[in-house]
Amino acid sequence: MHATKRWRNLKQLRTMSWVRSAVNRAVEAGGQSNLTRTVRNYADTVVHHASNAVAGGAKIIQDRIVSRNMQSFRHTVKRLEEVSVSCRGIERVQLLRRWLVALKEVERLSATSTVTDTANAKDQDDHFVSDDNKDSPTAPTLIYYVDPGVPGEPKTFQDVFLHSQALEGITLSMILEEPNEEEVSLLLEIYGLCIKGGKEEQTALLTSVQKLAKAFSGYEDEVLAKREELLQYVQASISGLKVNADLMRIEVEACNLKDKIDKMKASNSVETKSVTIEALDEAMKNIQMCSKLEELLLKKKDFSSGDSPELHAEKVDKMKVLSESLANSTTKAQSRISEHRSQKEDALHFRVTKSSEVSEIEKELGVEIEELEKQKNELEDKLKKVNTLLTSARTRLRNAKEEKDQFEDASNEIILHLKTKEDEMLRAIASYTTEAKVVDTWVNFLEHTWIFKTSLTKRNEEQINAELERYGDYFVNLVVNLLSSYKENLGSSVTQIRTLVENLRSSQGLEIPVDVDNDGSKVENPRKKLEEEYLDIESKFLTTLNIVDFMNKQFHIQKQGIFRKDKDKVTELSHAIEKIKQDFESIERPKLQIEAPIEKSETPSSQIHSTPSPTSKLPNKNKQDKKKKSPSFTLRTISIEELDKSSEDDSAEEISEWEFDALDKTHTLS
Repeated sequence: MHATKRWRNLKQLRTMSWVRSAVNRAVEAGGQSNLTRTVRNYADTVVHHASNAVAGGAKIIQDRIVSRNMQSFRHTVKRLEEVSVSCRGIERVQLLRRWLVALKEVERLSATSTVTDTANAKDQDDHFVSDDNKDSPTAPTLIYYVDPGVPGEPKTFQDVFLHSQALEGITLSMILEEPNEEEVSLLLEIYGLCIKGGKEEQTALLTSVQKLAKAFSGYEDEVLAKREELLQYVQASISGLKVNADLMRIEVEACNLKDKIDKMKASNSVETKSVTIEALDEAMKNIQMCSKLEELLLKKKDFSSGDSPELHAEKVDKMKVLSESLANSTTKAQSRISEHRSQKEDALHFRVTKSSEVSEIEKELGVEIEELEKQKNELEDKLKKVNTLLTSARTRLRNAKEEKDQFEDASNEIILHLKTKEDEMLRAIASYTTEAKVVDTWVNFLEHTWIFKTSLTKRNEEQINAELERYGDYFVNLVVNLLSSYKENLGSSVTQIRTLVENLRSSQGLEIPVDVDNDGSKVENPRKKLEEEYLDIESKFLTTLNIVDFMNKQFHIQKQGIFRKDKDKVTELSHAIEKIKQDFESIERPKLQIEAPIEKSETPSSQIHSTPSPTSKLPNKNKQDKKKKSPSFTLRTISIEELDKSSEDDSAEEISEWEFDALDKTHTLS
């Protein structure tokens, strides 16, 4: 709040400097007359007092800023983002506590400053007492963050926190390491200060983050979806729901303008019929506030943050494709496991069959060997034949055993290989299932946050459209009422001007001497009084026409999203005023003695009466040039032209203040 006051004071000082330079240029164009010196002295006095007031306020603000702690904005943003993702355990709890205390302190001091500013507006003396109390050592002070090379107001911790990615980083930290109850409570309070929506939406968002953390805890082996990419999706969603500092400033400024317009509507319930300087200034302020409010509401309507609808749809479609791919891979792996189990059963069945066959052969050979051994004992003479048969049978038996051992080894290798493949497939199925659950959880989270954001955007747009329609109707009614009032006043002014011109013409050509009474004092010249009255009415008439032109320019500016009602009525009133302007221009401007140059006092009076005026020799076609050379007309023309030129390069707020200062200067001179 104090930084905002300092910015306003500096802007006021810059405006005063501009007013002084504009007045000096107008004075140089008007010549070196008594009126010139009076205007220059008045402008210097106004600028001097305004400069003293601004300098005093700037000194108070500077004293406050010196007593505060100032830190680097960029360094703090970088440090917040680093610690938000690196802290774990008790350090993360302490970090959340410090952040929450700092954010609440900013909110509390902001509310206290707002109440103090409201009370100080009632009594200027109390303002300085309150400022002294704030700067006392016992009063709480904020830490402000600035960048030396970047212009702008000092930032609070809340501005730095919202500008950085610290909130997104601590949310990702909660997903990577599931939070405890205290961390959940602290994070919920931080969400309440930094996330859009109400308590219900913020609680739902924190619940979704806890679900993501639970799903992420069992997700270790990456197949298709990358952990880093999933965390980036969460970061983008949190950024879209986070409060934006620029949008907050727009809403505060629009709310202030709406309060001013509502108060203005209540105070201006009775239509103004008289054309005075205060009424013209009030009309200009009303037009400026309505135009500025429309501009802020359109900015608020066009403001967006986070992912666009196309990018959100692309992310969701990509996650759905990954989920379907993982489901298909799981189905294929299960099919392969079934095939491998069937092959395993066939191999086991073949091994049993082969073992049975070999066992039968072993039994037969054993019986045969026993018979041959008996024959050996019985038949010595047939020993050689029996030995040969015995050797052959033993050889066959050895070959059968070797074949059996080789078959068992090969069968064991096949079974071991199939077992290994089955274990790999089971691990793959577990990974596929876990990742599919994580992806489905992410899809639900993205859809939930998108629905939440869409509802907020729709509700905000409806509110803005209602406000545009409401204050747009008030703007049109204000323009119609002012134009109607100006039409009547301009018509009566034209009638008065005609009467004054006729009276001046009746006395034109006659050099009316100055009457002197018995005491020797001068009596006021009647023609001079008529000329002064004519110049006063002419000045008000031209000023009113300039304001009408400005109102038409503001009214007919085409802005997207704005529809003007009763546009035909405004056009009709503008044409009527234009007709009155033509009637005024059709009236020939009389020659005014008050505008004629003052001759030197050394010239004899006989020469003055005998020598004709140089202006009387000019043809009628040069009367318009003499009109333009008058001091009042020159000041008005230069003021309006300078305003038009400077308005192209300056902001809307500076334009409104400069135009009001230019009008004050014109009325004072006229």
